[in-house]
Amino acid sequence: MDAPRYGWFGDDFTGATDTLATISERGHRAFLFLGVPDAARLRATGPLDAVGIASATRSMGPGELRAVLEPAGRFFRALGVRLVHYKCCSTFDSAPEVGNLAIALETLRPFVDQPTAVILGGQPSLGRYCAFSNLFAIAGDDTHRLDRHPTMSQHPATPMGEADLRRHFAALGLETVEGIHSPILDDVARLIDRVASSEAEAVLLDALTQEHVSVAGTALRRTAESGSILAMGASGVAEAFFEARHAPTVAATNDLEVSQVLAIAGSLSPTTRAQVLASRRYHRLQIDPSALIASSAYRDDILADATKILGIGDNLLLHTMSLDGSTPDAADALLALEGAKLVGAILDQCPVRRLFAAGGDTSSHLVQALGIWGLGFAGRADKGVTLSQARSDRPDRDGMLLILKGGQMGGPDLMDRFVGR
Repeated sequence: MDAPRYGWFGDDFTGATDTLATISERGHRAFLFLGVPDAARLRATGPLDAVGIASATRSMGPGELRAVLEPAGRFFRALGVRLVHYKCCSTFDSAPEVGNLAIALETLRPFVDQPTAVILGGQPSLGRYCAFSNLFAIAGDDTHRLDRHPTMSQHPATPMGEADLRRHFAALGLETVEGIHSPILDDVARLIDRVASSEAEAVLLDALTQEHVSVAGTALRRTAESGSILAMGASGVAEAFFEARHAPTVAATNDLEVSQVLAIAGSLSPTTRAQVLASRRYHRLQIDPSALIASSAYRDDILADATKILGIGDNLLLHTMSLDGSTPDAADALLALEGAKLVGAILDQCPVRRLFAAGGDTSSHLVQALGIWGLGFAGRADKGVTLSQARSDRPDRDGMLLILKGGQMGGPDLMDRFVGR
């Protein structure tokens, strides 16, 4: 079997599935594993152009992050991929003690040939623009510098107070990041020379247009011919590296008929709140985050209510946010973990075949708790939102259809459209 040219490691599950979709939509064979696969599972997926590993490193401390990334790096090295992509959030939100992107680069660098990593700063197709190393992101109909973005500047775990990504990475511990701007980005040959001659730990490429992404992709492919390379960024890295060649590669599925949905919204973003408020095809059940974490009796009560609702055939939407706009006291990885356990318990009693999760931490912990070992591409639900098909050793969960979406992704009617898809 030909070795995949491309390996990506997603720091949360929502972003990892977006990269799966990006590659598959370009007509290339890709599969996302939920952990380093063994030889049998790798063979079971068939020939691949790209292989991904999804994790929850976005919410991990430095020690745990290193422990998870090292075996992934060894796997990619042994597989012989030419480009190792650490897929981070498109807004690069990270903190020294939470999901540290500098530590991710430091940990993966020994597993590639070339010493300088390439960071692609923007993804214009998703409304993320990097100009002179400063990142801008859309919010509604407006575009904001990242440190003034209404959501990312006030993120509950990793608020972004710096838009200059060079300064952001320096604060994380990556001391030498060389910014590369226009007009170099308009000339592939100059860009390749600049990357090859850099003595920095990483080069940061601007991306204001799709043409910039295309030029970056040509540079990455040619640079990777002389030795494997490490890259970081959103799914724009996959957009850059893989040129479209034929019809999208979609996983075969026997479960696309309309069926019952269980949804959980753990994100606190305005986008997800709007989706919850717009949902008309679900029975909504609000969860008290503090009680979910602290009280087994409360968890039992929610479980009983949820199974009753699903038992009569309704779709169920669990949400931790208050619909009056107030912010819950608990908004952390522990809440995501308890929410994942709750969903697992619900599915044990009511094995529905469609699952919707909103929020990176929520999605990451949820899929890990369900005993799913891999995800194939089943379609696009919205821009930046992937429809995935689960692989599991459990018959009741093998073939489930999932939407795992970031908090800021999708239109207001996304949840209802999943019911009728």
